[in-house]
Amino acid sequence: MLLNFIKGIFGVRFSTDLRILMYHQIMPEKDRIDNDIVISVEKLDEQLKYIGQNFKTVFFSELEEKKDVKNKLVITFDDGYYNNLVYLIPLLIKYNLKATICIPTELIEKDLENIPGTFMSFDEIKSLSNEHIEIALHSHSHKNYAEMSIEETEKDIRENIRTLEKHQIQFSNVLVYPYGKFPKKGIQKRIFFELLEKLNISAGLRIGNDLSSFPWRKKFEIKRINMKGSDSFATFKRKLRFGKIKL
Repeated sequence: MLLNFIKGIFGVRFSTDLRILMYHQIMPEKDRIDNDIVISVEKLDEQLKYIGQNFKTVFFSELEEKKDVKNKLVITFDDGYYNNLVYLIPLLIKYNLKATICIPTELIEKDLENIPGTFMSFDEIKSLSNEHIEIALHSHSHKNYAEMSIEETEKDIRENIRTLEKHQIQFSNVLVYPYGKFPKKGIQKRIFFELLEKLNISAGLRIGNDLSSFPWRKKFEIKRINMKGSDSFATFKRKLRFGKIKL
């Protein structure tokens, strides 16, 4: 944390540096609800323009081959909302950027059965351009892994993988923890990480609000930066520099 602060103050950049941004929903400013997981199209446009001018967006699957690239940045969008299809994709094309959409498969299934339109369908997810979009795992049931037994967790992750494979959706073996939660103490943490190894999970993402680095130091405790809908442009740039607002 201190090293990240020093690097941010002096503008030092290393090829190992990596910023991972966390977003969720997008709506036009006139329709935006007062919820920090929702960012306006106008604000996101401004942010992505800045990212395109100052950073190199990459997929998780490209990190090894691009490990020597400076100013690497991963954009993640959680949950696969339909508004990502409507508003995110055109902006990625506009600024020639890449983003990773993290899919909780049971939410997609229930949406299709009950109230279609909140999330993308599997066919829509499958149709996304692999030039601009990569898919990652985000659980099946979208439940808190810190509150589940190891047996329930294994079943959930396997079902997440199985469902994407059933719909012939290519994905990176990166797991984004629902709510950023996972067992953090003692034997439960060790057993959880052993399960991820057994399932060939290449990285596990929490929140944490800090800069990351690649190659990973702790591959199952990777921190993302929470980008809030209420953030000003100055706050956005501060988070890009330091990973957080308060230092």
